[in-house]
Amino acid sequence: MKRKGEWFIERLLQAAAWLTVGITLSVVLVLVWNAAGFFREVSVWEFITGTSWTPLFSEKNYGILPLLSATLLTSVIALLVALPLGLFISIYLSEFAPKELRQLARPALDLLSAVPTVVYGFLALVFVTPALQWFFPGIETFNALSPGLVMGFMILPIITSISEDSMRSVPANLREAALALGSSKWQVALKVVLPAAFSGVTASVLLAFSRALGETMIVAIAAGQQPALTFNPTVAIQTASTYIIQVSLGDVSQASIEYKTIFAVGLSLFLLTFTLNNLSFWLRSRFKNRQKSIS
Repeated sequence: MKRKGEWFIERLLQAAAWLTVGITLSVVLVLVWNAAGFFREVSVWEFITGTSWTPLFSEKNYGILPLLSATLLTSVIALLVALPLGLFISIYLSEFAPKELRQLARPALDLLSAVPTVVYGFLALVFVTPALQWFFPGIETFNALSPGLVMGFMILPIITSISEDSMRSVPANLREAALALGSSKWQVALKVVLPAAFSGVTASVLLAFSRALGETMIVAIAAGQQPALTFNPTVAIQTASTYIIQVSLGDVSQASIEYKTIFAVGLSLFLLTFTLNNLSFWLRSRFKNRQKSIS
């Protein structure tokens, strides 16, 4: 028979779980309800296929592709920085680093997540961009490359922590069997541990990518506010989250279609990150089930 205190704690935890579900559903309802007002005036086809985004100009166009291309461009650059670094760090910490170094490196990497993103944004604008201009004089003051590089270091802890946990959870008998067959530690890490932890590593990459997609302050400070359908990282762009900030500053009437565009953009960004997060969750669950079957 449960004690009264246990019953209360169980109900409190249950309420907390339902609260998170309720908040998520509320966000979805707000986005869908307000985006519906936008799509009553603008066709969905024009929105998802249009190549010009100028809702705040006299000649209005509502094609979201420029915002999505800019968001994907900065996120891909960040991933190109974080993925190789994160994998190398994860392999080293999991398979080669002594315990003392591992205990020191993990908190140091986690500190990168604690740095406010506005600090990363100013770092990209006042340090990284001038450094890039020294090597590439043609690069603009606001560009996609600088915030993308800085975002790579911001999402690095996500890849390293989850990937290392996945690699360390690989059963020791797999390593011992490979070593007994004459494999080196490096061969064991690359050909045994990494493939066995592939689902967990992939989940970390998807989570990091979705985090980069939703980043706001870094791109708002260092990427610019010029929506353009381009994959040139040296020119100014505008991401989806930056546009939402621009319109939310209060210069646009809340009853106008221009204001409703932020909900359509927000809904698109939410669906993209929601898909990636669920795919990551599925991969992590698959990895855990696979590890149980191996054990």
